[in-house]
Amino acid sequence: MDNYGLSTKTISLENLGIKNANVRYQLSPDDLHDITIEKGQGVESNTGALAVNTGEFTGRSPQDRFIVRDSITEDKVWWGNVNIAFDSAKFDALYNKVTDYLSGKEVFVRDSYVCADNDYRLNVRVVTEFAWSNLFCYNMFLRPEESELENFTADWHVVCAPGFMADPAVDGTRQHNFAILDFTRKIALIGGTGYTGEMKKGIFSALNFILPVDKDALPMHCSANVGEKGDTAIFFGLSGTGKTTLSADPERKLIGDDEHGWTNDNTVFNFEGGCYAKVINLTEENEPDIFRAIKRGAILENVIFKAGTNEVDFDDVSITPNTRVSYPIYHIDNIQPGSVGHNPKNIFFLSADSFGILPPISKLTPGQAAYYFISGYTSKVAGTEAGINEPQPNFSACFGAPFMPLHPAKYAEMLSKKMKESGVNVWLINTGWTGGAYGTGERMKLKYTRAMITAALNGELDNVEYKNHELFGLAKPQTCPNVPDEVLNPRNTWADKDAYDAKAKELAEAFRKNFAKFEEFANEEIMAGGPLA
Repeated sequence: MDNYGLSTKTISLENLGIKNANVRYQLSPDDLHDITIEKGQGVESNTGALAVNTGEFTGRSPQDRFIVRDSITEDKVWWGNVNIAFDSAKFDALYNKVTDYLSGKEVFVRDSYVCADNDYRLNVRVVTEFAWSNLFCYNMFLRPEESELENFTADWHVVCAPGFMADPAVDGTRQHNFAILDFTRKIALIGGTGYTGEMKKGIFSALNFILPVDKDALPMHCSANVGEKGDTAIFFGLSGTGKTTLSADPERKLIGDDEHGWTNDNTVFNFEGGCYAKVINLTEENEPDIFRAIKRGAILENVIFKAGTNEVDFDDVSITPNTRVSYPIYHIDNIQPGSVGHNPKNIFFLSADSFGILPPISKLTPGQAAYYFISGYTSKVAGTEAGINEPQPNFSACFGAPFMPLHPAKYAEMLSKKMKESGVNVWLINTGWTGGAYGTGERMKLKYTRAMITAALNGELDNVEYKNHELFGLAKPQTCPNVPDEVLNPRNTWADKDAYDAKAKELAEAFRKNFAKFEEFANEEIMAGGPLA
């Protein structure tokens, strides 16, 4: 682990409009942990981790995420219900109200950076109202050496004030909480919400604009790891598909679990310095790396302790099913030094298909790869959200639509170019259901999914027989080491074949309907990558 102590540097926030504040600069994780407990804002679990409650919001609020419309963003951002425009003058006025609110208060300031590749490094100064929010940023952003702090110059600022409530009628927000990016002032402004993920995803969203527009590098919502021979694997996937779990491989070193860039030099680098993992139903047996990372320095969010103890009940979702832990990446043993990898050889698109239709593994053509990347498919299962009683398809372009300021076609175009130049293999992995849809079938066994990914990584699927899926046209390997053959063909796992065919047609139609909004940007090769007519 890196050696971080208390910096002797003192700073002023006058340049940010925050006056007469009691600035607590670059406090150590131990100090932030202790201050949080002293203020009654958190408690220590039996493993030493800090447990906090984020308050009203236990997840991101996508409808309250805005981007300032200005000369930089006007013609480049894909405006709509994901990237919601915010007036520049309204931002200035709201920003001034937030800085007035923070003036005269105790505030916590951290100098950090994102992008592990120095050619793409972005320095970030974080100003937070709460000590535990600052500890989150210590965990999640990259940590400069003490010697780098003296002449540190921030490229971007994050200002986070959970206790400030906006007045929608005056401030131009939808409600009292907000997360706003201003690319001219280079500020991520967050208020009215204590959910720490808004800070992480705010900077991720900024990088998803800066890297392709200014640096010609592809930003990716993915995890990545490196094998003994130096081959890099990339795992795209939405929440709940296994992105963090499957990239934690004892035979491979972890680059990172969520946000990466891919350069023209064929380098893959982590944006972050930590991991932010779901802990619902967590067990040491199934996810040993995450379980063991929950120690002093980690922050647990919105968990419940077992009665009369400080031991977390990971099955208790009475506050939220989105219970989380953040920890610095050095809490995991098997990590890639420098968080940079080279020569990507395999890309995995992870989909938790609760319809039980997609093959557990298929090899994609370039056209299919572009189609499924733009689609970003997974599914919601009954009970995960109010009003969902049947499985529902869930499409999120580029496996990360809420964080992508540009049109999805821009990212797909960049990915397709890199895939062709590097000759990378692209695989679609269904980590969802087999033998029937959710409620009838069962979740694909993790050991089978791991075996399929291992076989792909080791080249053991290069020379086996493939057959195309009847409706989706996906190439299915007919054999795979340590996986029963019948599992590889989803139709064979269903007792009622007619029911499978009907459900497959239903899912194919959902793909077509979703892709309709992208058709004008897709060439013939990409269009041919979708379900067969």
